[in-house]
Amino acid sequence: MAYGGFKDFLIEIFAWWRGNTWGTRLWVATQGVFVGCDEFGNRYYRSKTPNGPHGMERRMVLFNVGYADPTSIPPGWYGWMHYRTNEVPAAYTPRDWEQPHQPNYTGTVLAYRPDGSLLNKGERPRVTGDYDAWSPE
Repeated sequence: MAYGGFKDFLIEIFAWWRGNTWGTRLWVATQGVFVGCDEFGNRYYRSKTPNGPHGMERRMVLFNVGYADPTSIPPGWYGWMHYRTNEVPAAYTPRDWEQPHQPNYTGTVLAYRPDGSLLNKGERPRVTGDYDAWSPE
């Protein structure tokens, strides 16, 4: 990774939500055992010794997207990460009804903004049907 300066260096050390920190990289280098990789390029690791919750191995993911996006963990790997299974998932075949992954756009210009929201033009639709708006008496 090319650094744009001291600020970027500090962000990589402390800002865990923006990607893999130096602490994470250090843990993977010293304590981690590579387990596998998913279709998004995320890499999964487990600890060499059972020093995690309830005496179990720790499990870690290094995200490929450049920032920590838990929504990019596929269902099979999600189960492994959350100790629902100890089997490392093989190639995952989605069911017919499953949609492809979309990143979480919350907080970005691509986020959903319905009519009438503070960040979108338009007016909120009038209430209809079985809903009666509360009014103080």
